[in-house]
Amino acid sequence: MKKNALLTLPDNGPAVASLSSETSSHDFVELKQMIKKRGLLEKQPVYYGYRILLLTALLVLSVALLFSVHVFWLQLLNAVFMAFVFTQIGLLSHEAGHRQMFNRSWKHDMVALLGGNLFIGMSYGWWLDKHNTHHSHPNQLDMDPDIEIPFLEFTGMEDVSQISKFRQFLVKHQAFIFLPALMTVSASLQINSVRFLLRNKAKYQAAEWALMIAHFVLYFGAILYNMNWWQAIIFIMINQAATGFYLGSIFAPNHKGMPVVEKESKIGFLHRQVMTSRNIYGNPVVDFIYGGLNYQIEHHLFPSMPRNKLKEARHMIKLFCEEHEIPYHETYPLQSLKEILVHLHQIGAPLRGAA
Repeated sequence: MKKNALLTLPDNGPAVASLSSETSSHDFVELKQMIKKRGLLEKQPVYYGYRILLLTALLVLSVALLFSVHVFWLQLLNAVFMAFVFTQIGLLSHEAGHRQMFNRSWKHDMVALLGGNLFIGMSYGWWLDKHNTHHSHPNQLDMDPDIEIPFLEFTGMEDVSQISKFRQFLVKHQAFIFLPALMTVSASLQINSVRFLLRNKAKYQAAEWALMIAHFVLYFGAILYNMNWWQAIIFIMINQAATGFYLGSIFAPNHKGMPVVEKESKIGFLHRQVMTSRNIYGNPVVDFIYGGLNYQIEHHLFPSMPRNKLKEARHMIKLFCEEHEIPYHETYPLQSLKEILVHLHQIGAPLRGAA
């Protein structure tokens, strides 16, 4: 296989053009100059100030409901509402990590530490390390940590006949397992965060530990204070499952089921970022729910671009890609899910055929 080739499964997702040569770096420089000329990379402190106030108000509302409502089934609805708020805070922390908001780095760090460590129990240092690696090598074999998911197989590059019987069973049925598995995303983020801080020295090590401990004490303490133990267990399970499912349903469409790149690939930055990413058609509701990550192509090309500028950039970037014959894949939420599930189903086909 050529080193600059993309790997993909047949009849799945967008067609992939032959990459006999790389897009020159000059093309990306030209695109970036167009984007900068329109002011789309300028920081947006006022916009993000309002978003911070909105999410703070929603979190206060959820906590107030936790302390004031004594009807259990209403609290279960609050568990789902709190999951929505936690995820939106996580998206805001993601934007802070990409330096989209302010002109000073310490303000971004403060937002990311409070939003990540304190409010959702996720290490800022762990996320930054993992996410920067992903952005540098999206869907690239042995390089992108986001395609190395335990028990599931996204690349189709592994010899599934050589894996354990248990893993074979999971891969064989992974199209059916995928959606329920998303419910574990939140717990996985928290577990990996604690492991990271135990094994590594983060930039804000003491602050991260203090905020993480504060998160778990406040989270479990507030729930147990207002409920008996079995109600608390149910509330926590629903809250964590809903948070994980929401996070996973936002992140999965970004790259899952899109072409996979060989580790030694020499594909240029512009081609790699566009062709391994999937956009979801936007509208005000979709943009809010996805936190702007439905404009994944634009986000990967310009990670520091503020959320409220991505839609405008989409029109320019899509036209630019069409002019340079770079496949630009955009679809609807349900179609993106279908593409992912078909991709997973195809990877498990050899095991089902051997049964």
